[in-house]
Amino acid sequence: MTAALQSDYPPESEWTTDDLDALPEDGRRRELLDGVLLMSPSPTRTHQKIAMLLGTALDDDCPDGYDVTQGVEVRINRTRSFIPDVLITTATAAAREPSKYEPHEVVLAVEIVSPSTRSIDRVLKPALYAQAGIPFYWRIETQGGALEVVTYRIDAVNEVYSETGRWTKFVDTGEPFPINLAISRITPRVR
Repeated sequence: MTAALQSDYPPESEWTTDDLDALPEDGRRRELLDGVLLMSPSPTRTHQKIAMLLGTALDDDCPDGYDVTQGVEVRINRTRSFIPDVLITTATAAAREPSKYEPHEVVLAVEIVSPSTRSIDRVLKPALYAQAGIPFYWRIETQGGALEVVTYRIDAVNEVYSETGRWTKFVDTGEPFPINLAISRITPRVR
């Protein structure tokens, strides 16, 4: 166990994925940004429901060669590690039953914007996912109760995402595979 885990202070240099591995499995969502440990509050019921519904809907139409999952870590490098809300990976990578993916194994990363992570989900993560070469990124906006899915495709030369659509009724895209998804299908019921 590292010194950072034996006291209330972070490591003298920077947090690494080795430090993450040494932390207890306590259900906390921990991510790394250039050696800085990020801890997000627990997601809300609505956030988790959207992730579950989206994962199920994508999995229903997922062709061979791909796999859909939720909340699995993507290790970009020793000091960058993120946990997308939903992700599509290659089936080959999923067959390893990983607890962590490498960026080249991820085809689509999806983030559901929460009030406490707006800037991270809208600006930071897409920039770093694109830099890592993840081909597609979706951002789900939840403000005002109605969902909007914003889809992006990577411009691999410039390592940035280009917006490919803003969807409020249906997500109708051929990327990363043909998807025609009613937004109502991923909208949690109001209780």
